[in-house]
Amino acid sequence: MASFNTLSNQMKHQDREMVPRFMVIAMFSLMACALAMVSYARLTDRPILAVPAHSDVVAEISIVLDGSRSEGVAALDMQGNQLAHSSTNKNGFIDVIWMSVMRERSVQDLPSDAPVRVVRRQNGHVAVIDDTTGWKIELIGYGQDNVAAFARLID
Repeated sequence: MASFNTLSNQMKHQDREMVPRFMVIAMFSLMACALAMVSYARLTDRPILAVPAHSDVVAEISIVLDGSRSEGVAALDMQGNQLAHSSTNKNGFIDVIWMSVMRERSVQDLPSDAPVRVVRRQNGHVAVIDDTTGWKIELIGYGQDNVAAFARLID
């Protein structure tokens, strides 16, 4: 109780302004600018620029992601052979993708054991596509080890 009283006394004499006024104004100004730019882009039908260009699929493999958060996730081929496991050889990103796929399937109330496709595109990028839900992720900007965890499945 004594430590509470001490803290209470300190706060009474503390400067009332915990965040400087100019910082609050700057934060709301930044939000207003961002909202104005997005509104302008939407109202003028500006094209979306940050979308990767289309590239054809040159190689693909269908895999089943099977596992749990506690034991890790295995990437199995269609015959049930283990191709990779999330707990070995810097393959932890397999677990991350598995969680995303399972979440989307859970939301859409779809079976969790359907395969996903891992594709290599003509431009060299790797993507994971879940045809069951329509979910896909282009593995761009996730780091060399994370992309390699799926690229090794195709090679």
